[in-house]
Amino acid sequence: MDAATFLGLRRLDERRFALEVTEALATPGRFLFGGCGLAAGVASLEAVTGRPAVWATAQYLAYAPRDSEVVITTDVLVAGGHVTQARASAWVADREILSVSAALGTGELTAPPWATAPAVAVPAACPPRVFPPLYDRSIFSHVETRLARGRRFDQLDGTPGPPDTALWARIPGHLEPSAATLAILGDFVSGGASEPMGRRTRGRSLDNTIRVARLVPSEWVLCDIRMHALVGGFGQGTAFLWSEDGVLLGTASQTIAARLGEIPAAPRAPA
Repeated sequence: MDAATFLGLRRLDERRFALEVTEALATPGRFLFGGCGLAAGVASLEAVTGRPAVWATAQYLAYAPRDSEVVITTDVLVAGGHVTQARASAWVADREILSVSAALGTGELTAPPWATAPAVAVPAACPPRVFPPLYDRSIFSHVETRLARGRRFDQLDGTPGPPDTALWARIPGHLEPSAATLAILGDFVSGGASEPMGRRTRGRSLDNTIRVARLVPSEWVLCDIRMHALVGGFGQGTAFLWSEDGVLLGTASQTIAARLGEIPAAPRAPA
């Protein structure tokens, strides 16, 4: 299963695609998970341009409620010899919910790895990440995660912890990471404030950026999350995404609107 299959992405015509916001793509608040929105934009742009994504960023504008249909339109802005600059917009009816900008292409210059994977236990030796009941019937029921570094939700007692956490994640049946897969898993940064705060936080993404390094087959992806700041209700963080063999697949970064407590439902879509 590739990312497009997981997303249920289907092609409508030469430059338009569509998906339904199913349980597997939804947040506990019953709206489209931000990483899935970015992933759908990336997969659409790769299909249109015939080039792999190098960098992509999403700006989230509105909610796409559960069971709604999202239509993605693509535009190729500049197609060069090695790099294509393109844009995708996602809509629910006549309401734009997110905008994706991306660069896609290939080059020749390659250097040895500069970053080093953290020393953590292998996935089988890490405990499953157990979510509170309110996370049921959402994407967190369809992406398997295991704690490699950090506390369980029931261990968050108000004591501040370190800003760095790590978790293994996999989409069952999906063995070869793609830019779209990394976009989905990179959105786990949005929950990264819980450990340093010492309390369960909820984060809604304002943006989500994925940068692709080297894509290699790996059943599990290590999300090495590093929170930088939380000021005035807005948090910033980065995730280094590693293969099981320690290859840097890419990085993800986000700005999130962070709050403490439960996760409310998204506003209803206008009639």
